[in-house]
Amino acid sequence: MKNPELVILAAGMGSRYGGLKQIDKIDDNGHIIIDYSIYDAIRAGFRDITFIIKKEIEKDFREVMDAHLAGKNVNVKYVYQELYKIPEGYEIPEGRVKPWGTAHAIACCKGIVEGPFAVINADDYYGVHAFEKIYNFLKNTNDDGKAHYAMVGYRIKNTVTEQGTVSRGVCTYDNETNMLTSVVERTKIGTDKGNIYFIEGDDKFDLDPDTLISMNLWGFTPSYIDECCARLAAFLDENVPKNPMKCEYLLPTLVANLIDEGKADVKVIENEDKWFGVTYKEDKEKVVDAFRTLIADGTYPANF
Repeated sequence: MKNPELVILAAGMGSRYGGLKQIDKIDDNGHIIIDYSIYDAIRAGFRDITFIIKKEIEKDFREVMDAHLAGKNVNVKYVYQELYKIPEGYEIPEGRVKPWGTAHAIACCKGIVEGPFAVINADDYYGVHAFEKIYNFLKNTNDDGKAHYAMVGYRIKNTVTEQGTVSRGVCTYDNETNMLTSVVERTKIGTDKGNIYFIEGDDKFDLDPDTLISMNLWGFTPSYIDECCARLAAFLDENVPKNPMKCEYLLPTLVANLIDEGKADVKVIENEDKWFGVTYKEDKEKVVDAFRTLIADGTYPANF
């Protein structure tokens, strides 16, 4: 069995952030958030890393990452998520610039990522323990007529920002088996005077602070890439006519479909670590302070 690989989603546009947040420095030594994730991943045992980026950011992105990964003893690959990578016979809607979404990003890995793999976002910090947990799962999982995946879950109270709304996969799971039963992508989750809510249509609903959510830290076998590819045409058929500029083929939605169809089960791996991220420019100061604290308490060395 192949050693687990790490796939990093880094093709997002950063429209809410106002720039290329994937390579924005967040500490006094020039580290970016990805550096901390890779440091934790290497400690856990990962040695193969695939970055999913857009071709247009390649020069700036690789200029940073090639320098930061020098001497790290990892194998690095790049996958390009581009709008034209859709099934033959389909056309890009005129004026569309937004990427097709996270499941489309994984579909672009076909033929590149061939072993079990973990998926993370480039602009999220997941905590020290998350990579150990997902690596250990991937080392011991195999499909056996049914796909066996995993998700590292976080408490929503540890993942929200005060600067605006965010997208999260809201999860339910069986407390006895720790198996995921559903995940619903909520695209407008926010806070108001300490209360957490989500908006759907014109309505606003409260969320329990201990609600389990997905931060896109998943563990998959290669069968998931095959499913992403196989279902892309049906997604385009259904969604492009309704929302040609912004519809997204989302990783959690596809996972939920596979669970509903009985084709996959997903083990929920709980993690109490606090998330940090830079969805909005205003988030950066708190993130910088958080990493300064983690260095001061010895969680990370100042230079690595």
